[in-house]
Formats: sequence, C-alpha cells, structure tokens
Amino acid sequence: MAMDDARFEDGGEEPLRLKALDSDDLNVLSALIQDAIFPITEMTWDRKKRRFALLVNRFRWEDGSRIREHPPERVQAVLVIEDALAVASQGIDRGDPETVLSLLALDWAAGEDGTGRITLVLAGDGAVAVDVECIDVTLRDVTRPYVAPSRKVPDHGE
Repeated sequence: MAMDDARFEDGGEEPLRLKALDSDDLNVLSALIQDAIFPITEMTWDRKKRRFALLVNRFRWEDGSRIREHPPERVQAVLVIEDALAVASQGIDRGDPETVLSLLALDWAAGEDGTGRITLVLAGDGAVAVDVECIDVTLRDVTRPYVAPSRKVPDHGE
C-alpha cells in the first residue's frame, strides 16, 4: 500500500502538537517556531522536574499557502524541553520583566552519549542554552489562531 507524504494543506486549522526526539525533528520544530515572540516572564525552568518551558506567540508558518486568503496568523504555543540539566542565558536582561524576546531558531550541539545543548537563538544576539540529557522537545498550540497584530509576515530582509 502506497502512502503519500503529509502536506500542510491536510492539517487544516488543527492545532500543532509535535515532538522532537532527534536533531532532524528539532529542525522541523525550529522552522515552525521561527519568529515566535514572548515576554521574558513566560520562560521557566523547573530544576526539580528537569523541564524548561516557554509560552510563545508563534507565527503560523504552516499557513503560508493560505496567506492570500486571509491575514497572517499567530497562535499561542508551549515549547517544552524535557530532561533539562542546566539553563544559561546571554545577551538578555532577565531583570526587566517588560522584555519581549523574538525566537529565531533552535540549534542543537551534540555532546557525548546523546547529551547536548539546545540553544534558543534570539534576535539581538541573545541566547538561552539548555543542556539536556537527550532531545525530548514538544511544541503544542494552546489557543486558536488569531490575526497577527502587525498583519504582516515576518521579514528578515533576505
């Protein structure tokens, strides 16, 4: 029996619920979360549960084929990194609760025996590094899509 690859059009308006267990999976999540924005206060690390999480306003890149039909959309989503051993940040002012960050990518650097570092690359040269025992990352939409306040598709001048 032949199976066709899934297409974005097949997803309709269903919320995303994806899990990354290897670097290829993480690349997919990185593409889908590119240009997500979030207040610094929505970033948490539970050391005891070894869980790093953030609530973001994600641009719906998977909706690209329909942008001509309606304005660009965002959706609130939760990104959860399990088995987090340590978290460090650079280039961001964690003391200012008014700070809003823009997530550009999720980068993976492998360590030994499946361990490694997931780096949240932020606009403005900021970064959050999460040392992990293994790749176990979930991205889940938690609200219905809404019209992006800017009514524009993010542009990186490329």
